[in-house]
Amino acid sequence: MYLVLFALFLGLVTYWVISRSIASSTSIPLWVLWLIMMTPILTFTLWMLITSEPPPTVLLYGLMILSSLILYAVLTTASLRAKQSAKGDNPNSKQASIDKAAVKAVGEPVKPSTKPISREEETSLQRCFPWSIYYLQNIEYLPQAMICKGKLKSTPGKAYNTVQKNVESKFGDRFLVLFQEGLNGMPFFALVPNPQAKEPVIPDSATPMQVARIKQLNQKVLTRPGLALLLAVLTLLTTTYIGATLFGNVSDWDALAENPSLLLPGLSYGLSLMLILGVHEAGHYLATRHHRLRATLPYFIPVPFFLGTLGAFIQMRSPMPNRRALFDVGISGPLAGLLVSLPLLGWGLAHSTIVPLGESSQLLSFEALDPSRSLLLLVISKLALGSKLLADSALSLHPFAVSGCLGLIVTALNLMPVGQLDGGHIVHAMYGQRTAAVVSYIARILMLILAYRYREFLLWAFLLLFIPAAEPALNDVSELNGPRDFLGLLSLGLLVLIILPAPPALSNLLF
Repeated sequence: MYLVLFALFLGLVTYWVISRSIASSTSIPLWVLWLIMMTPILTFTLWMLITSEPPPTVLLYGLMILSSLILYAVLTTASLRAKQSAKGDNPNSKQASIDKAAVKAVGEPVKPSTKPISREEETSLQRCFPWSIYYLQNIEYLPQAMICKGKLKSTPGKAYNTVQKNVESKFGDRFLVLFQEGLNGMPFFALVPNPQAKEPVIPDSATPMQVARIKQLNQKVLTRPGLALLLAVLTLLTTTYIGATLFGNVSDWDALAENPSLLLPGLSYGLSLMLILGVHEAGHYLATRHHRLRATLPYFIPVPFFLGTLGAFIQMRSPMPNRRALFDVGISGPLAGLLVSLPLLGWGLAHSTIVPLGESSQLLSFEALDPSRSLLLLVISKLALGSKLLADSALSLHPFAVSGCLGLIVTALNLMPVGQLDGGHIVHAMYGQRTAAVVSYIARILMLILAYRYREFLLWAFLLLFIPAAEPALNDVSELNGPRDFLGLLSLGLLVLIILPAPPALSNLLF
């Protein structure tokens, strides 16, 4: 039953991802894309329901690779057809890729402009580019953007800030100003109609107090504190119940009614797990507030199965202004969550029970966890248990240790340098959009190889195949500074320490 519910949830998430990231760029029916992506999951679910045993690894990998190749072929064919059609009808088709890249940073589709700017406005636009900052050579009008090409005469940050302020002074919030790198490596500006200029209507006769009140009400609508609180309460209930079934030997609600004290282990698990997830998302939220970006409050996802929750998230309502903001928002969540996970993990491991190492011991087997499946987990386990932990020992985890271990896994998953994950944002901010795309492909392949050796990473590797590509920042040219680059490399090193198993040399040294 839990497997069916989990597959249903994955199907809904997959449908949402496709509708948000792929469906708008192709004419292929949404259900066809969904069926291609869900084929491995549906096959796995049906196989388990019929045989009660996992399908062969070769079958799963074959389906994953086949579905990825089919999806890639379908989207590539549709893209080629669209380009061929555009070449016959639109003289500006050569700039179609630039147009899409510019619009992608906005975060939602922009309606085509049916009325270009007037001559007076074009003159005003040209004056927004001082020759000593960015020497403007020509302006190209595309359906969804105005591409302003020229030569960069100053630093990218100074050029963007100057042009953005000039455009804002001339046109208000009518346009979003994007600064991207073209296919030839030359930076260009793009002006896109701002679809998020939806500030509340304030009457001219409104007093300052009324203006403040209207903006306060608008902020409440954005954050929806009531919904965030409701989801948090529901998640506490589901995680507590799942924790009680895992650690309190609770089989049903009747057992809880007879002995409410059985909830205590579940409550310690639920509270500690929610603390880790909440701090992780709070780190993201505080970073958005620091950069004055619009974002929702953290929302938990309660489910009455699996771990009791599928995590938490915040939803961005503003485009990223630059790569520094992209980096700060991306890295703040994993680091904040890790600062809570490590103490809980260390305390929980110190109070865990040592059991014999068996064939079923793995990273996600909380009754007989093999600490050597993670290099960092093995080091922390040895520090917490000392000489009690032997090379042939497994651990029956305390509820706090389970939460801390899940915290490490959540941190590692988010630090994967793939698409819209936090690690994808970090690599994008450090090295640019093109390099981040290459790193994403390499990371997916490496995870497939790792999952072939360790089956607990199989679902993880499959999900990474369909993570949407990261969206560029408005100023996607300015680079990071030295401290951020160092912190980014440190976070990637942390990812390696979590997901890679301990090498024999380290095991021999510790034991």
